[in-house]
This record gives sequence, structure tokens and C-alpha cells, in this order.
Amino acid sequence: MTDTKGKVVAVNGNMISVAFDGNVSLNEVGYVTVGGKSLKSEVIRIRGGKAQLQVYEMTKGISTGDEVTFTGDLLSVELGPGLLGQVFDGLQNPLPQLAEKAGYFLERGIYLEALPGEKVWEFSPIANPGDTVRRGDVLGSVPEGPFTHKIMVPFGMYGTYKVKSIKHFGEYNVHDEIAVLTDEKGKDIDITMSFQWPVKRAVDCYAERLKPEETMVTKVRLIDTFFPVAKGGTYCIPGPFGAGKTVLQHTTSRNADVDVVIVAACGERAGEVVEILKEFPELTDPRTGRSLMERTIIICNTSSMPVAAREASVYTGVTLAEYYRQMGLHVLLLADSTSRWAQALREMSGRLEEIPGEEAFPAYLESYIAAFYERAGVVRLSDGSIGSVTIGGTVSPAGGNFEEPVTQATLKVVGSFHGLSRERSDARKYPAINPYDSWSKYTSVIRNDWVDYARSCLFRGAEVGQMMKVVGEEGTSLEDFILYLKSEFLDAVYLQQNSFDEVDAAADVERQTYVFKKLLSVLGADFALDSKDDARAYFNQLRQKFIDWNYSAWMGGDFKKNEAGIDSLYASKKGSLTAAARALLKDGE
Repeated sequence: MTDTKGKVVAVNGNMISVAFDGNVSLNEVGYVTVGGKSLKSEVIRIRGGKAQLQVYEMTKGISTGDEVTFTGDLLSVELGPGLLGQVFDGLQNPLPQLAEKAGYFLERGIYLEALPGEKVWEFSPIANPGDTVRRGDVLGSVPEGPFTHKIMVPFGMYGTYKVKSIKHFGEYNVHDEIAVLTDEKGKDIDITMSFQWPVKRAVDCYAERLKPEETMVTKVRLIDTFFPVAKGGTYCIPGPFGAGKTVLQHTTSRNADVDVVIVAACGERAGEVVEILKEFPELTDPRTGRSLMERTIIICNTSSMPVAAREASVYTGVTLAEYYRQMGLHVLLLADSTSRWAQALREMSGRLEEIPGEEAFPAYLESYIAAFYERAGVVRLSDGSIGSVTIGGTVSPAGGNFEEPVTQATLKVVGSFHGLSRERSDARKYPAINPYDSWSKYTSVIRNDWVDYARSCLFRGAEVGQMMKVVGEEGTSLEDFILYLKSEFLDAVYLQQNSFDEVDAAADVERQTYVFKKLLSVLGADFALDSKDDARAYFNQLRQKFIDWNYSAWMGGDFKKNEAGIDSLYASKKGSLTAAARALLKDGE
């Protein structure tokens, strides 16, 4: 705590202007005293002898002349064992404990320790006395859920240090001294298992930043095959309300090929968050067989917090993700929805009386969004291990208008775009990712030439469908009509997936490859079809058999039975591959 004090000279919503004497830094935390309570605030602008602070509580009762105390510390989170399985608000207060202390309606000015201070951890030393260490180097470890949680030299300790002493194997809490380090000037520094790190400063104590290349398997066919995401990459899911953004994120969080999932509900404070809080503790993690919550962190705003808290929750989430990346783990951060975060920026920018950009968003909106997504990435650590942070953000443009500023700013920096369509969601085609508008810069889990062939069939069939809206079915040749049916068949049996079916909800890479190859044999085949009615009836039967196949457990009795039915139906119309399709599939064997 510093000696810098100030007085409130103006109040504008949840922003206060403070006159102060002394030194104050941008993003520094200050507390405004009102009614005997100290309300947490952050410095967002300094001009002359006045600072503007956004208050992370309701500002009712604050008036000019109220005292403000500046702490000298930047807005930070506490890092250490005990984060996994927790539910925090945007300021890293554990919500279950906060509810116990404050009751049903959360009171202002109550701030709790993020980590369970009374819990003891089984510490195993790794470093030895006399070792030279730097920030981010591992001193020891404790077990946390399914992982080994590395106890590291705090990220804010720059320079080199000698390990003077380190605790033996034993049980300690996060506040106990576990090591003593000596700096270059001979000063001893006590180290515990927890430390603070500013949320708006990226963690950068790794050896090398790498290019994202390995695919993050989500087990969603449409994503993994056509619009993949890389570990350490970025993607966005814009779409209108009710198009399935939240369900898609929940499915991804359960099945994604990552170690830790962090859900930053920066804009959703109602039904979606309640669903997460109810479902996740009861779900079985398909990777470990234990509770999914053991490797999940949830950050959400409470209804008693102002809009500005949405900004804090985004940065809290990404900082926790970087912390676990520093242990060599692969982390997925889901931000839902970044539109609300952008609206919080717009609200504060208006109160600061800044010159507005498009649709009254701040002129620096693109820079803020880019800086957030740039904190994703794959890194090589000093011990040679690899960790990653993958960021997936949803965007909620009004009316599904992808031309609005938040969506456009996001598309400039992400590596994959999963645009949800109102038309597809209304037609109950889930996931409602529009296959004609979406794109990805990453590598598919399926061979590229196979995907290109299927995509060509999809697009050409869609063109025939558009033409049929004008000339009618009778004005379309049988050949074109079959192409249209193949396109619809591909959409129904592969692009659509039932997130609520135990089997179909998650298709691993082996199954996707096997099914896709069978699918190509249909898309690339000539059939003995005599009429459009014959063609329609045939593809309706084939579609239903493929859907039943999708619902069959992998390589089980029903799976093989349904596959045999598909092969029999295929042969009944003398299905034979075209020369191009035959060469494509033969080359893939």
C-alpha cells in the first residue's frame, strides 16, 4: 500500500474522477471509501493531477469528497495451486465462498482470497540449494487434480537468483515459505506457492514462441474437417441470438483435445452461466473419467457488478490460461461473448469523452481485440516442454450482421471463422456453422484433397439449389439434380451433428476419417437412377442409413450392421466411382 491518497471530484456512472497528490500508475488499483466500505477500482486514465477510475462495484452513494486510497499494485490475479475447479467473478473472487459470506444478494466491498489458504498441498522439491534460477523456472511441484502443478519462480522476478534453501517433501499451504532465493545483490527473498501477476500484461517468460501447427481436435466433424482450429491458434464464432453459440462452446469444452478449459463468461450472466454451473460438475471427463470440473475454471460476472467488470473477466481468464501454459499444458480459453466486452469498452469510452469510432465504439477497439487474441500461442519453455493457449471467442452481432465493427475487428486477427447462420439454425441444422461463409487457415484432420473434393461437391450442389429456386425442379437436368441431392446428403450426414446424443456428440479423428472415406465413395459415384423421384427416394434412404450409422458406437455390432446396410444400398443402384474419385481414394490408401 502506498501513501498516495485522493478525493473524488466527479462521478459519472461507474467512473469516478479523483484528484490526488503523489504517484499513480495506469491500471493501478485504488479503493474508494463509501459507507464504511472500500470499493475496488482501476485507474484507466491520468491527466494532470486527476485520475479517472472505473469502479468494479455499483457506485450508489459515492459523492464528491469521498476518499480514495491507491495501492501501488496493478490489477492482478493470484496464481498458484487451487485454481482448477473454481468459479470466480471477474475480479477472481470465488463465488461459492462469496455467496456463503454475503448471502443471496452479494454485498459491495467484499473481496476474498482466490486460493484456498487453509488447504495443504503435497510439495515435492525439484530445484536444489545452489541452483541458479530465473522467473518461470520450476522450484517444485504439487498434485492438482489430474495434473502436476509446477511451483515456479514468480514471473515478476527479473534477473538471476541462487536457491539458498528449499523445503523438503511435505505438506504446506499456499502461504507457507517453500524456498528462499538470493538475488544478485545478496538480498534474500522468501518464496511461497502463490504470487500475483498483472492481468493486462502478457506472461512472456518462455524460451521460444512457435507457429501453431497441430490441430486441436474438437470431435465436431464440421470443425475438424472443414474449419479446423490449431492448438495455440485463435477462432471466433459470430452469430445471431439463438443460433447455438453456447451449445457449441459447451460441446467443444467437453471434447476438445486440451488439458485445461477456462470459460470466461464475460457477457453472459443469465441462463447460459447457470447451465454451465449445473452441468459441468456432473459431467464425466472423457479424457480422465473423472469430473470435468476438475480441469475447468469458470469466470463469470455477477448481476451486482457493473458492465465494466466484463473487461476484467476477459483479462483474468487469459492470464490464468497463460499460467497453466507455462507448466507445459494445453489450455482452451472460451470467451462468451466478446461483444459484451466491446460494449463495456464503448460505455467507458463515452464517459471518458473520447472521439468515437464506427457505431460509437472506441477508435482503439481493433487494437484491444488484437492484443487479446495475440496472447494465444504455442510456446517452448526453458525445459523444452511445449504449452499452448487456444482462444475461441463468440461474437453476438445484432441481427447477425457480420459487417459490424466487433466482428470485423475480430476477423482480422483470428485464424478460423465459424460463422453461425440464422437460416441454418431455423432449419435445425446444428451446428449452425455456415459452410459457405466460414473459413480456416489451419490444417484439417482429413486429407486436404479429400476435403477439397467434398467442398466442391457441396458448393456446386448449392448452386444448383439456387438455380432450382428460379427455374424449378422440372427445369433442372437429372445430372444436376443428383448433384444437388449429393450436396444435401453431405450436409445432413456429416456437417450436422447431434450434441445431445451420447455417440454422435463426439466423433474422434479415426471415426471421422473412416466415415469421410465412405462418404467420398457416395459423392464420387455414378448411380443407376432413372428419374428424379428415383434419385430422391434413393438418397433419402441412404441419408437415413448414414445417420443411423453416426448414432452407432464405434466398431460395435450396430456400427458394422449399419455399414453393411449402406454397402448393400450402394450396390443396389450399381454405384461405381468416377475416374477422378477412384484416383482420389486409391491415392489415399
